[in-house]
Amino acid sequence: MTTENAGVDRVAFGRGYNVWIMGIDGTWRRSCVLKAISNFEAELELDGSIEGLNLKEFFLLLSSTGLAYRRCELIRVNGSEIDVRFLKTKNKVGRSGGSPAMAN
Repeated sequence: MTTENAGVDRVAFGRGYNVWIMGIDGTWRRSCVLKAISNFEAELELDGSIEGLNLKEFFLLLSSTGLAYRRCELIRVNGSEIDVRFLKTKNKVGRSGGSPAMAN
């Protein structure tokens, strides 16, 4: 690890990992290869063109069933490669496993 990357927990995939990106409204979906990922961002290589796609916000689907995903925004485009930032979602009420009043 170089000193410029010190403290950054980033995993790079030698052959890549097949994933998909999908529009927030579900009207489009593209296959791509996940090249590297961290807690905050990812590097993807797209199959095909991004022309006409709304990449302001979209989903990165990590499983074929869509059950593992992250909400993203585009940071940078370099040919067929894109860098994305993960957006934080608001915590939903009742997701913490119970209310403090129920604890004994």
